[in-house]
Amino acid sequence: MATWRTWAVAGAALAMVATPIAAMAQRALPQLVAKDGRHALLVDGAPFLMLGVQANNSSNYPEVLPQVWPMVDRLHANTLEIPVAWEQIEPVEGKFDFSYLDALLPQARAHRVKLVLLWFGTWKNTSPGYVPAWVKTDNARFPRMRTREGKTHYALSPHGEATFEADRKAFVALMRYLKDHDPDHSVIMVQPENEVGVYQQARDYSPEANRLFAGNVPPELAKQTGRRGNWTQVYGDNAEPAFNAWYTGRYIDRIAAAGKAVLNLPMYVNAAVGNPFAPPGKSGGASGGPDWQTIDVWKAAAPHIDAVAPDLYTRDAKNYLKFLDHYARTDNALLVPETGNAADFARFLWPTLGRGGIGWAPFGMDATGYYNHPLGAVTLDDATLEAFGSKYRFLKPMARGWARMAYAHPGWGTAKGAPDEEQTRVMGRWRVSAKYGEWQFGSMDSPWLKAEPPAAAAQPVGGAAVLQIAPDQFLVTGTDVRVTFDVADKARGDTAMLIKVEEGTLNDDGSFRARRVMNGDQTDYGLNFTAQPMLLRVTMGTYR
Repeated sequence: MATWRTWAVAGAALAMVATPIAAMAQRALPQLVAKDGRHALLVDGAPFLMLGVQANNSSNYPEVLPQVWPMVDRLHANTLEIPVAWEQIEPVEGKFDFSYLDALLPQARAHRVKLVLLWFGTWKNTSPGYVPAWVKTDNARFPRMRTREGKTHYALSPHGEATFEADRKAFVALMRYLKDHDPDHSVIMVQPENEVGVYQQARDYSPEANRLFAGNVPPELAKQTGRRGNWTQVYGDNAEPAFNAWYTGRYIDRIAAAGKAVLNLPMYVNAAVGNPFAPPGKSGGASGGPDWQTIDVWKAAAPHIDAVAPDLYTRDAKNYLKFLDHYARTDNALLVPETGNAADFARFLWPTLGRGGIGWAPFGMDATGYYNHPLGAVTLDDATLEAFGSKYRFLKPMARGWARMAYAHPGWGTAKGAPDEEQTRVMGRWRVSAKYGEWQFGSMDSPWLKAEPPAAAAQPVGGAAVLQIAPDQFLVTGTDVRVTFDVADKARGDTAMLIKVEEGTLNDDGSFRARRVMNGDQTDYGLNFTAQPMLLRVTMGTYR
């Protein structure tokens, strides 16, 4: 028989269990916020920087998760992006199976990792590959696009109302599951659909789509552009991608709105991008998706989508930085949810952070043995993993501090291979410059100190991120780069000098914690970063 002491002990144990659960229930929902043209992802009420990895497409099963977590841990990621497939949770219409999430959520908590769920529904890489069989095989109920010639196309049509209703119901069921089973908000963002739009043609050419295309643009777009008329009159050469973007965006916005009505998590849509310098209508990305040429259309069509984000697999630094500039807008938080997992992509973390990016994630980071070369690595060998892991290992302890400072202060970032004009930036009265291929000591163009270039000089590595935290003070981080400061206006006759250079880290509240003062050899030839990143607080001054 239980004694009063037994019940007292049991009551105390229950109280210990109940307290964390109550605390979890009271946690604030993640949200995206904006101030002064900058953005932050708030997690547990404070800015959070997603140091992400994305698993391969078919790693979303309980039996495969043991091949995912070791990679997440090895790379020191704080966020895992992983799919949830419509065919997986609703194999039979109206009957839902969330056993995968029953395994995923507690494992994420055990690894102290946040989750971004990727809803593979109507579109995944523009195709219906992840819809249930009962959708794939019933094109009368769930229509596919039509070609100009009237033939059936591979992609599902954004004008199919039955498809929308079925997708919406499944997505709402997913969000209801998260509301009931994720009280601590391990899931911090959701991506409804994946790389939406279509290839091989610009839009649906079904009779209904043709009728809509011949009509006037919706009032929201007429107001936005200041022009009225049909799609061709308003958008010219970009008319068909804009038309497809509007109806695809409206389709997804209604799904997102229904999901947010259950659980108001931040939601974003990713873009299969084309050429960042292309003329209107000639981008080459997925037509109808949030490619850079149709961001404004998406902003009008999908107000429940918190951000549009580029998937970046270009190795060309000029193109990569141009895409970052396209998406780092005052009305759009910069997020790179997919990028290549080859070692040369690691340098692009720095310009993303310098532009205030809220997150960045190489794709295909698990131990299943699948590699999407040539988009990514040939294999995930030790050197490739260290290219990413060294940066995440350094940033993870100060990720919240950096996110807080990036939300409060202007920044800049660059990478090796970018054009010369992208390697300098005027910030207030200072000109900040990045240079590559130097040793830590001396200068390769010195007439008296000769040396062979370092090994990294011939490699696609190196980049820097800079935050201006006061008129004459900066935070600087990066790898394989030399950063220098000079006065921007030489006509004044001032000469720049380093008042103090401190190496250290950031606390969660953004305050700087110094480890040492850098001087002498360490600063005589600029601020020199090796393959192992560091954070410097630089205070500048002048003399005459």
